Amino acid sequence: MSRRLMLPLALAVVMQAGAAHADAIDGDWCSADGQRMSIRGDNITIPSGRQIAGNYSRHAFDYVIPPGDSGAGDTVNIILRSEYLAFSRQGANGDKPTEWRRCKDLNS
Repeated sequence: MSRRLMLPLALAVVMQAGAAHADAIDGDWCSADGQRMSIRGDNITIPSGRQIAGNYSRHAFDYVIPPGDSGAGDTVNIILRSEYLAFSRQGANGDKPTEWRRCKDLNS
């Protein structure tokens, strides 16, 4: 391979590797109806405001709704669809999914 092609190829590889870190489910998420959640590794702040542990993978997260919250005992599955979009489903029947978008400003 010529030296002229090596530099652009190396830059492309480095840039792609950096972009891969941006597509994780970690972060702050907002729904159209005003709900918020925040995922940090195995920990999540659920829409009720409670902080609990769940099952994390880079593009998905699930947790069991704790006692005292609406839907207690149901499992919520969250799937990352793009860098800025995720969908969640609650319960065994997987009711209508909730759309989540990355929050622009948590103080608004």
